[in-house]
Amino acid sequence: MSFVEFTNVCKTYQMGDVEVRAVDGMNFTIERGELVVIVGPSGAGKTTVLNMLGGMDSATSGTIMLDGTEVSALGELALTKYRRHDIGFVFQFYNLVQNLTALENVELASQICDNPLPAEEVLAQVGLEHRMDNFPAQLSGGEQQRVAIARALAKNPKLLLCDEPTGALDYLTGKQILKLLQDTCRSTGRTVAIVTHNTAFTQIADRVIHVREGRADRVHINAAPADALSVEW
Repeated sequence: MSFVEFTNVCKTYQMGDVEVRAVDGMNFTIERGELVVIVGPSGAGKTTVLNMLGGMDSATSGTIMLDGTEVSALGELALTKYRRHDIGFVFQFYNLVQNLTALENVELASQICDNPLPAEEVLAQVGLEHRMDNFPAQLSGGEQQRVAIARALAKNPKLLLCDEPTGALDYLTGKQILKLLQDTCRSTGRTVAIVTHNTAFTQIADRVIHVREGRADRVHINAAPADALSVEW
């Protein structure tokens, strides 16, 4: 069994009298330890896929598996525990608590899970050992995103989900964050999935899932993923 499996997954929304199929028969797999890029245009269904895999939204039909757990069959209480313990989230906007230091923001995540990593250690891993006592307003955008990544990693999750993680950053800072995510995957063996509209990001991935009109249009494996710092867009 693969680490992640989507089997005939559908997600529909009712908009008045109209039924909208955001995801329409999604099928793909992800192996443990892979860096995966889920790419597609706006409205293709990729963020809905991320939300369902992260337990923030439920599938209308089909099966979603993560590490042997049928996520699509979990009830609300079990989904809360799943989000808390198994998934780390990184979003386009950092969502840091403004009146807490970088260290305290990371410690927040450590307090809600069973087997957290030391906050100081994770901040050092993302290159912020000298900024632990700074508040978000004292940090650059790239540094704030590093804190957000550290916060997600401190939970020691099975899967790190990143939704347009460079979207609010300038080009050079965005490349540094992409490199950090790639290095995190390589050094820790953690499975990392990045959702993006930017096709250039596909160069760094082990596996690329192209999403179109609610389906996995095609999936391909990169035999030799590029270094993130070499990617241009």
